[in-house]
Amino acid sequence: MVLKPHLDDFKIIGYYLGKITIGIGLFMLIPIICALGFREIGPTLDFLIGIGVSFLSGFILTKACFTDRDLNWMQGMIVVSLSWLVATIIGAIPLHLSGHFKSYLDACFDAMSGFSTTGLTLVQDLDHLSYTHNLWRHLIMFIGGQGIVIVALSLFVKGLSGAFKMYVGEARDERLLPNVIHTARFIWLVSVVYLILGTLALSIAAISGGIKIHNALFHSVCIFMTAFDTGGFSPQSQSILYYHNASFEIITIVIMILGAINFNLHYHLWSGKLKELFHNIEIKTFSLSVIIIFIITAVGLERVMLYLTPGALFRKGFYQFISAHTGTGFQTVYAQQFINGWSQLSLTGLIFAMSLGGAVCSTTGAIKMLRIGIIMKAIKEDIRRIMLPEKAIVVQRFHHIKTIFLEDKQVRAALLISLCYLVLYSSGALVGMFFGHPFINSLFESTSATANVGLSCGITNAGMPAILKITYMIQMWAGRLEFMSIFTLLGFLIAAIKGK
Repeated sequence: MVLKPHLDDFKIIGYYLGKITIGIGLFMLIPIICALGFREIGPTLDFLIGIGVSFLSGFILTKACFTDRDLNWMQGMIVVSLSWLVATIIGAIPLHLSGHFKSYLDACFDAMSGFSTTGLTLVQDLDHLSYTHNLWRHLIMFIGGQGIVIVALSLFVKGLSGAFKMYVGEARDERLLPNVIHTARFIWLVSVVYLILGTLALSIAAISGGIKIHNALFHSVCIFMTAFDTGGFSPQSQSILYYHNASFEIITIVIMILGAINFNLHYHLWSGKLKELFHNIEIKTFSLSVIIIFIITAVGLERVMLYLTPGALFRKGFYQFISAHTGTGFQTVYAQQFINGWSQLSLTGLIFAMSLGGAVCSTTGAIKMLRIGIIMKAIKEDIRRIMLPEKAIVVQRFHHIKTIFLEDKQVRAALLISLCYLVLYSSGALVGMFFGHPFINSLFESTSATANVGLSCGITNAGMPAILKITYMIQMWAGRLEFMSIFTLLGFLIAAIKGK
C-alpha cells in the first residue's frame, strides 16, 4: 500500500524551497551591480523584476509553509529536484525580458542549460547581448556548478541532518569535512580562489591577444566561471574560436580539467597530499580514458585528413575532445564542421568522451570516472574468480582518498546509475530521430544534453520543435541530479495521487 504524503511534508518542502528561491533572488543583485557599472538601464529593470518575483515567491512560501522541523530523506530529495525547476523558471525571467529569445520556453531552456552546466543555447544575436544579461548567463552556470543547494547550505540551512540530505540529493555524497555546511563553504572557497587566479591568467592572455582591458576582464570572468564549472556558455557566438588565441585555449584546458576533478581531491591537494594524484582511481581512470578515446578520435580525424599538423590537431581535435570529456562544451570549430568535416569515427570518440565525463563530486556531469573504475574493478574480480581455484578468496580494493574494499552494493549502485544514463542517452536520440535527424547526430546531441556538456552538431537551435526542447531540458535536469532525487519526486507525486 502506498501512503499519501501528510500536510507537514508539503509544508517542509515549501519552506525550504522558499529559502532557496530567495537565495536565487539575492544572486540577481550581482548583475544589477554590473548593469550600474556599464550604465545599462533596461537590463537593470529586467533584473529588478526578476528579484521582485523571486523575493515575493520566496516570502509567500516561507510564511505560508513556516516550520522549524528538519528535512527527512524524502523531503530533502524533493526540495533538490524542485529547486532546479524553480531556479529555471525564475532565472529565465530577466533572460526573456532581454528580447534575445523567441519565447519564454527558449529562455527557460537557456536557464536550465545554465544551472545544469550544460551549455546548449537558444539565445538570439548573442554578440549584441548586454553585459548584464551575459554575466547572468555565466553566473547561473557558476551557481549550478557549485550546486543550487550549496547556496542554501552556505546561507540558510541550519539543521545538519537536513543539510546532508539536500547535499546528497544534488548528486554529491562525499563530505570533505565532518560538517556538511563547512564542506559547502569549502567548495565556495576553492571556486573563488581559482576564480581570482583563472581570471588573472585569462585576462593576461586576452590582453596580449589585442582585447581591450575592460572587455578582457569581463570575458575572462565569464569564461572562467563556465570553464571551471564545466558549463560551456561564452560571451560570443563563436565560443572560444572567437579569441584565436593559443595561450587562451591552453589556459581554458587547465581550468576545465580542474573543474572535472573531485572537490574531495582538491581538498587533499590543498592539504599537501600530492601523492593522492598518483593513487586515486578517478585520476587513473580519467587518464586511461583520455588516452584510449583520443586515439579513436584522432584516427577518425586522420582518415579524413582534416587536421594535418600537430598544432591543428591539438587546437581543433584535442581541444574539442577534452572539452567533451570534462563536460564543458567549449568549441574552437563551428557546429556544422562536426557534420561536414569530422568522420563518424571521430564523432563517436566525442560521444564516448561526453558519455563518461569527469569525477564524482565535481562540477561535471555524465556517468563519471569513479563508477567506470568500480565497474572495471568488478570485471577484473570476476575474471580472477573464474581463473583461480574455487576455494580461493578473491578480494578487490581500490584507492579513492583512502583504500576501499570493493563490495557488491558499490558495483550495483555504479551499474544502476550508468544504466540510467545509457537509457536517457538512447531515449533522447530516438526523439531526435523522430524529428528527422540522422542517428549519429541525434545521439551526439542527446548525449551532450544528458551529460551536461553543451557541444552541438547543429540540432539545437531556436527553430527546433518544442517537444525536442523540452526533451533536452528534462535530460539536462535528470543528468545533473543523477536521477535519484527525480525518482523520489515522481514517487512522491504518485503517492499524492494514489496513496491512501
